[in-house]
Amino acid sequence: MTTAIDTAVNALIARRIRQDVQGMHAYAVQESKGMVKLDAMENPFSLPPELQAALGQRLGGLALNRYPDGRVNDLRKALAAYADMPAGCDLMLGNGSDELISLLAMACDVPPAPGATKPVILAPVPGFVMYAMSAALQGLDFCGVPLTADFALDVPAMVEAIARTQPAIVYLAYPNNPTANLWDVADMRAVVAAARAAGSIVAVDEAYQPFSSRSWLDEMRAQPLDNAHVLLMRTLSKFGLAGVRLGYMVGPAALVAQVDKVRPPYNVSVLNYECALFALEHQDTFAAQAREICAQRAILLEALRKLPGVKAWDSDANMVLVRFAGEGEPAQKVFDGLKARGVLVKNVSKMHPLLAQCLRLTVGTADENARLLKALQEIL
Repeated sequence: MTTAIDTAVNALIARRIRQDVQGMHAYAVQESKGMVKLDAMENPFSLPPELQAALGQRLGGLALNRYPDGRVNDLRKALAAYADMPAGCDLMLGNGSDELISLLAMACDVPPAPGATKPVILAPVPGFVMYAMSAALQGLDFCGVPLTADFALDVPAMVEAIARTQPAIVYLAYPNNPTANLWDVADMRAVVAAARAAGSIVAVDEAYQPFSSRSWLDEMRAQPLDNAHVLLMRTLSKFGLAGVRLGYMVGPAALVAQVDKVRPPYNVSVLNYECALFALEHQDTFAAQAREICAQRAILLEALRKLPGVKAWDSDANMVLVRFAGEGEPAQKVFDGLKARGVLVKNVSKMHPLLAQCLRLTVGTADENARLLKALQEIL
């Protein structure tokens, strides 16, 4: 039954909310209560009890009645030291790297000249959905360039698309999500060079850096001129603080200063930055957790490759992409079977044709991975 209020609200939405927004779907978060949660690439380890007590005492003493103060600059300095920030660079903070992606799109939304096309955000696909979403929400065009069948960068296609669209931003996730692979260094250099020739900003997204064998920061240090148009994003979510929502972006100081102008005041709360500072003071604990996750990743990959009808790709992240063979919709069948057994993963099989019949599995603890494998054995 439609009420008068429903009618009034629907009329307001039709008049005042953008048509493209009305047609969008909100970012969906799966219900996970009581499940083995292997769907969101979170660090599965909680803080040790003694650190929990110390952090609780520290947070309890904060002045929550005050806006964030200069202490946030202590975090910027700590992150710069942690990342060994290259000379001539600066760092800005975001409420997760999602906010940084949105702010970068906002800063690059240059109004087109009459008759000209809108600015473009370009990225390989399949990739992180927020690149395309940030373009849509900011009213920019998005150009997705398919990866090769084995999820490598299609360098000729990327170079051609960059030259043709002259994008404002080129995103390169390193490692990529959901494929979990690191792209070839020579391929990356070729795409970064093509973007430089087009006058594009390159955003290298290193969300999964704690589990990766390489970082583009090394290239930025070694070849600063070749990377003078590069911004590098990271997040503390995979470090072990997904609930804290803290991302940071490193790049040439003058470029970062321009993007920082569109950042909302006080976007990082006192709780965010104090938790992050505490974690960096105990980074050895988190580094040990990352090493354990990498060790479990190797064990999980070896076990997955022994299962019938399963293809598992190499990973430089805390996730593994797996394709299932079989009639009909094997990925959906396996997803439903895992969920019925209390294990939640991510079904990415409809995200892009290259991901047909694929699930993305977060690397969990030894016990969580064992439960995942047992459930898969039962299903398969």
